[in-house]
Amino acid sequence: MNFPKELHYVKSHEWVKKEGGTVTIGISDYAQDALGDLVFVNLPEPGDEVTAGEPFADVESVKAVSDIFSPVTGVICEVNEELLDHPELINHSPYDAWFIKVEQVTEEEEYLDAEAYEAFTAEEAEE
Repeated sequence: MNFPKELHYVKSHEWVKKEGGTVTIGISDYAQDALGDLVFVNLPEPGDEVTAGEPFADVESVKAVSDIFSPVTGVICEVNEELLDHPELINHSPYDAWFIKVEQVTEEEEYLDAEAYEAFTAEEAEE
């Protein structure tokens, strides 16, 4: 498993990259591995609002449909439309295959650093 140290993580398995006033969100290597081969992604539209702890998208794998949760509250400024035609990019490179970028962030969930997230996934895998 890959857990880049420059990113932040949340317990629902999304990663967060903060750049200036913009937050980029995707799912972790652990999440894409657990989901299996992704075949469909349902994304919101730019201008939509997201709420911390609430789903903003869903992904369909050969196993199931799973919600993707927002770790922040704010307004979507950009959507990775490439994922609509190529959801497999998430499996190949989860840290390049971001879902959305959010601005006007007013609330953030508690983040884990890479080391804490790796420990959390190890505990979860034992259950």
